[in-house]
Amino acid sequence: MPTPTAYDLTTDQRAILGSLQAFLKNKVAPGAAERDQSGEFPMHLARELGEMGIMGAQTPEEYGGSALDTATFAMIIEEIAAVDGSLCLTVASHNSLCQGHILIGGTEAQKRKFLPDLASARVLGAWGLTEPESGSDSGGLKTKAVQNAGGGWTLSGSKNFITQGSVGGTYVVLARTDAPRAGRSKTDGISAFVFNRAEVQGFSVGRKEDKLGLRSSDTAQLIFSDMELPEDALLGVRGQAFRDVMRVLDGGRIGIASMGLGLGRAAFEYAARYTAGREQFGKPIAANQGVSFRLADMDVELEAARLLIRKAAELRDAGADFSLSASRAKLYATEVGVRACDEAIQLLGGYGYIKEYPVERFWRDNRLTRIGEGTSEVQRMVISRAVVARYSETLIGA
Repeated sequence: MPTPTAYDLTTDQRAILGSLQAFLKNKVAPGAAERDQSGEFPMHLARELGEMGIMGAQTPEEYGGSALDTATFAMIIEEIAAVDGSLCLTVASHNSLCQGHILIGGTEAQKRKFLPDLASARVLGAWGLTEPESGSDSGGLKTKAVQNAGGGWTLSGSKNFITQGSVGGTYVVLARTDAPRAGRSKTDGISAFVFNRAEVQGFSVGRKEDKLGLRSSDTAQLIFSDMELPEDALLGVRGQAFRDVMRVLDGGRIGIASMGLGLGRAAFEYAARYTAGREQFGKPIAANQGVSFRLADMDVELEAARLLIRKAAELRDAGADFSLSASRAKLYATEVGVRACDEAIQLLGGYGYIKEYPVERFWRDNRLTRIGEGTSEVQRMVISRAVVARYSETLIGA
């Protein structure tokens, strides 16, 4: 079944989504519930997606990627999420965060060194920003990088909740290299570094997280014990990495919005089929207005979310400022996606609460989307600032 959309799909999009849907149906769906229980990371699926071009979806062809536009990538993320949220998070973070940062801040030499292996999924990528004492307040990170007399760097500190943390091969890590300059934000003086795990010493993986959902997505703590890096590990301009970080997060928000939508869509579709087929008091549950109206609201909210995502994606592909649109899409799509999962559980009644039915897994997996890549509260902060600034200018101009 083609991805539900208010837009016509191109021939290329139909071909990509068609082959992806077949892969998801035949290779991913059969083991999704079992992986959720075991927590086993499906490296073989990631590698197969790499062979299909999905793990380098937006990386240019010259670096081994597929060079897809953001709108198509959003559809891909939605499709994967509708089958396996854990695998979806692996694909989204691998593309948007690690590769995304290298594409934004990397030198030509860095792109040629790291991107081909990432785009093919010969190695997986991880992106380290969050720390034990700095989540939404990411400028408060404590990891430090000190430049040595020879030009190299020594990193000390730790990172928390890092996707692909224990299974990654290439890491992009944020660390403080300089004190903030006078009058600047505390994010000033933070730099980014990129390295291959196999090429460094002093790097280790700490605790692997036991999570509510997304259980077969790898999430772990990273520890840097005087880890030595060469001079050319610096990614982007020293002390100014946060400009790139915000661009990375803006792109990542489109992906997480699409993930929230996909999981919500899966729950909605399951509930719609269930209520249409289950009879109570001599008629299908869906024949009751109290049920059918809830399905109608879910349908409208999910389609509205899809349109917000599409707008943000098209702005990004056009080279326009898409930051505000990405925050709108991320806020709305993840909140209505989680709500759709909750409604699906309610519509299934007791069956919705047991693991034999997938809607409880969809809810557990989707709950993270309101937190990752900036919480719903952070998105409201971004949006409200834009609203206040817009109308303040209007009043001043009047």
